[in-house]
Amino acid sequence: MQVKWRHSLKSGWRYIALAPILLLDGCAGNPYWIFNPKGLMADSDLFYLMVDVAVMGVIVGLTALLVVWFMWRYQKGKNRGAYDPSWSHSNAIEVVVWGIPIIAVGVLSWFAVKGTFEINPYNPTVITKHMKPDDDPVEVDVIATDWQWLFVYPQYHMAVANELVLPARTPVFFRLTSTAVTTTFFIPQLVGMIDVMPGMRTKNALESSHMGSYQGIASDYAGAGTSWMTFKTNILSATDYSQWVRKVQRSPVSMSYAGFNRYADPYINVHHKVVYFSSVQDGLFDHVIDEVMNGKTWPIPPMMTENMVGYLQQQDAEHRD
Repeated sequence: MQVKWRHSLKSGWRYIALAPILLLDGCAGNPYWIFNPKGLMADSDLFYLMVDVAVMGVIVGLTALLVVWFMWRYQKGKNRGAYDPSWSHSNAIEVVVWGIPIIAVGVLSWFAVKGTFEINPYNPTVITKHMKPDDDPVEVDVIATDWQWLFVYPQYHMAVANELVLPARTPVFFRLTSTAVTTTFFIPQLVGMIDVMPGMRTKNALESSHMGSYQGIASDYAGAGTSWMTFKTNILSATDYSQWVRKVQRSPVSMSYAGFNRYADPYINVHHKVVYFSSVQDGLFDHVIDEVMNGKTWPIPPMMTENMVGYLQQQDAEHRD
């Protein structure tokens, strides 16, 4: 019953909410992504957004109707409303002006508490409450650099740059950090935004039963290469995912701590290059956090900000992978 109610609420208010979004069609990215969720976390995000819109819409709509009605009924010279000079109190008005806000705050508070636990990125009950003891979730360590994404799969001792591949109907738990500046990890159709910060670890999670390809982005401005700091998220069947893992494990490229230091040098990934690393030195994620906390930096070449066109030409000439 709750699922049907959620679906009806989202279906009805989705079209109302889409109306002002039409005006944003020229903005970066796709403004319709969040209204077409394909994962448990994104679906719950949209549901609670629609609850807020519905409750506030009722309050604003009722207030607007009452304003119009009062203007019509008590318009000067029309004599539609009786004047009572001895009037000082009305229980009905007290019930309305206090009752409606109390009910609205109560409803919003109940959904706020429930939603906080359901989509808490550190322990999302919308995912964990369905997990069984023998479930085998996928773990992914996410490392943001200037300006690329590295996805480390510690269970398979491998990594992929600028592409995230996950199995359908499987819980996925992320640990996230950054080498340089704070940015945001965001896959609009699968999971909400979470900050990725240098020298710190944040968490997030997702699960999706919808196979397909979804856009991931860095939704915070983080310097010259932010516009190209995107990645595809591919949700595959269990069989296709196993085949993809074997494909990555056959890559001739590996990554050590020293190799990561070279990889993390500032690089604008204009051509959206994807690189497979068949093996990764154990503990890379924790090593990066320790390095940053101890003052490690990857300086941005002055030419990258002073002469962007010239730098991109130089970068292409170097054929960096």
